[in-house]
Amino acid sequence: MRTLADIRANTPKSEVFRGQVQHAMIAALLTIGTCSLLKDNGGSFIGVSTMTWAYITIAIGLVHQSIVAVVFRLQLHFDIMVRIFGDNALKVWAAIFLPFLGARPLLLIIVGISDYGSLGGDRTMQLVSGALLMVLVAWTMHSVLKYFTINRALGGDHFYDKYLNMPMVNEGAFKYSGNAMYTFVFTGMWGIGLLLGSWNALVLALFYHAYIWVHMYCTEDPDMRILYKS
Repeated sequence: MRTLADIRANTPKSEVFRGQVQHAMIAALLTIGTCSLLKDNGGSFIGVSTMTWAYITIAIGLVHQSIVAVVFRLQLHFDIMVRIFGDNALKVWAAIFLPFLGARPLLLIIVGISDYGSLGGDRTMQLVSGALLMVLVAWTMHSVLKYFTINRALGGDHFYDKYLNMPMVNEGAFKYSGNAMYTFVFTGMWGIGLLLGSWNALVLALFYHAYIWVHMYCTEDPDMRILYKS
């Protein structure tokens, strides 16, 4: 059985920084590109402009994924969360992680409401497409909860040996993609933009979906190579 203690003992501590320069650089480019695509249509929600909500939405994504990168690396290489919180480490991490995760679709909905209809075009097609994407998201989330579990989705294999040694999941949505959460769940962001017919919500959905893959390739994939190289 693999153990995190053995992995840490045999992994150079310099690995804690792997991919993070690239992460920062790509995040900066994505942010600049996203801001350049946003359109100020004069909308607002509870007295706050669409553009302000859009910038908040971008900031939440940047802060969230930066926190994930820091916690994953410090936990993987230094066991920092378990050292501090012991058996409650994953619960504490969930209390930090999940509010940020929930804020993402909520903010997209707010942007979409304040920017409603700015996309133009065929609303029927947008509504049908958005609804189908939401069905895909619901099916994938069912697969996550039933087959993968929330604790594994939170990065449990960085925290405790029992998650590290669980078999790979290939049921439900995971039968079609080994990373069903990033591949399918994030299409729900596009669904929100389409259902609300919002140009700016779609631009932010593009940012979120692109940025989660930056996390995958700059943070998570290097971690997986260490955790599962044997």
